[in-house]
Amino acid sequence: MRFWSAGLAAALIFGPTLTRAEVADSSAAGFTVKFSVAVKAPPADVYQKFVHNIGDWWNPEHTFSGNPRNLSIDDKAAGCFCEKLPDNGGVRHFDIIYVAPGKQMVLSGAMGPLQSLAATGTMSIGFSAADGGTKISVIYTVGGYSADGLNKWAAPVDMVVHEQFDRLRSYVETGSPAPKQ
Repeated sequence: MRFWSAGLAAALIFGPTLTRAEVADSSAAGFTVKFSVAVKAPPADVYQKFVHNIGDWWNPEHTFSGNPRNLSIDDKAAGCFCEKLPDNGGVRHFDIIYVAPGKQMVLSGAMGPLQSLAATGTMSIGFSAADGGTKISVIYTVGGYSADGLNKWAAPVDMVVHEQFDRLRSYVETGSPAPKQ
C-alpha cells in the first residue's frame, strides 16, 4: 500500500518538527485538522477542478494504486470519492454526504491507513469568494479507537491533507500541481 507512505513515514520519524499549527485538537479518541488555502480563481472554477481533475493534481504517493488518474469524485449526495484498483478492485475513500456545487462538500470516511483502524471522519470543504479568488476551508475531524491512540495520526494526516490542497491551488493557478518553492 502506497497511500501516505512518504508523508506518514516522515511525520512519524520527525514528529513535532513537521507538525502544522492547523491541528486544532488531538486526543487518544480523535483529532481535528483545520486550515484554509487561498486560490487565485473563482470558486466555481476551483470546485470544478477539485472534482473533475483530481487525477491531474493529487499526489500519486498518496494513492493505493500509485496513479491519481484512478481517483474519482462523484459529486452528488451518496456519491463516492473512490479509487480503481487492478482486477476490478477498488477503494472507497469517502462517501459524499452533502454537496452544494461550487460552494461546499461534506465527506464521510477514513482515508489511507486510517481505514484499517476503528476510525472514521468527516471532512467539510468550503469554497467561498475571497479577495478576488477563492478561500478553500477544510475541516477534517476523525474519531474512533486505536490501541496507541488516534492522536499520533493528527500531524501526519494534517500534513498529507494540507499537501493535497496546496497541490490543488498550484494546479488551478499554474496548471502544474507542484507547489511554488
